[in-house]
Amino acid sequence: MDMHHPATDPYAEIRAEVRKLCARFPGEYWRELDARRGYPTEFVNALTESGYLAALIPEEFGGAGLKLSGAAAILEEIHASGSNGAACHAQMYIMGTILKHGSPAQKAQYLPGIADGSLRLQAFGVTEPTSGTDTTALRTTAKREGDKWIVNGQKIWTSRAEHSDLMLLLARTTPKDQVAKKTDGLSTFIVDMRKALGNGLTIRPIRTMMNHNSCEVFFDNMEVPAENLVGVEGKGFRQILDGMNAERLLIASECVGDARWFTERSVAYAKERVLFGRPIGQNQGVQFPIAKAYAQMRAAEAIVKQGLEKFERGENCGEEANMGKMLAADAAWAAAEACVQTHGGFGFAEEYDIERKFRETRLYQVAPISTNLVLSYIGEHVLGMPRSY
Repeated sequence: MDMHHPATDPYAEIRAEVRKLCARFPGEYWRELDARRGYPTEFVNALTESGYLAALIPEEFGGAGLKLSGAAAILEEIHASGSNGAACHAQMYIMGTILKHGSPAQKAQYLPGIADGSLRLQAFGVTEPTSGTDTTALRTTAKREGDKWIVNGQKIWTSRAEHSDLMLLLARTTPKDQVAKKTDGLSTFIVDMRKALGNGLTIRPIRTMMNHNSCEVFFDNMEVPAENLVGVEGKGFRQILDGMNAERLLIASECVGDARWFTERSVAYAKERVLFGRPIGQNQGVQFPIAKAYAQMRAAEAIVKQGLEKFERGENCGEEANMGKMLAADAAWAAAEACVQTHGGFGFAEEYDIERKFRETRLYQVAPISTNLVLSYIGEHVLGMPRSY
């Protein structure tokens, strides 16, 4: 059941095909992976072969050349189908930095391989243990020595690092006390992890409550060729901002998909589960939380749509990207709570997949940006109130 996407949706055909693909990977597939914390290689390969992971890559490089809203539709349907896009979504939001700021040589070198699946661009090296989401405070450094950069430092929560060939890395190339603005002096690099692993790059997996393949990565005099600098040295923070807004919009779309999945499960069970001679969905205590979560999801979806439209017009979409992510995450969490409550004890049983999706969607209250930081952004940058921290 597709609760609200009309046949006139420009991505209706793509949505239908994504649902068909996801049907090949039912709950049993994801439960088995979750149990052994495995990487969904078969699922990622299927998405790659179908061209979905190359959605944003221009046709000249072997991609589909879709807009960001196309990528959002793909990820929403993956989550609405009960699957999880976390194993591969980074490729979509990292892509913007390379497309917008990469050199012609970098695009020619990397994009065709990413499009055909021979290269995986899944790792985004930004967050650090001491800086968190205060990106300008990062301590990883890159120093130019002849025809290469020497990188030292550490990143954390670098998901999929063990399963990626390339990493988009943000490092400080000019000390913070030597720049006019704290956002200056940061640069972006394409790291070939196949060459770097064991040669200055170390990866350490982190066990978490959901199977997202998160890692710590350490750089000890890791060498990066000079030609792997993306765009202008010292302007990396601005280069990844578009990527961060894209990330928020795409994650929000995944949350909308999660909310749809939970709500569909809740509605179906509330109709079929009979207690005391009537379906439990007839009780307002069961029905209303489901209905309210659905309303929250539709409201979030509208903000996300506005953000996607502004992004595609090249306008500043920070307000919609941040609010959309927060509202969609809240809607998904409300739908998850309602789904568990509706199913009672069965909501905790692995075979229903609700507890797995419950754990997965909880992450988005925290990542890629926490609710409190979104509220701080709205207060300062949207409402013009004094900086709250």
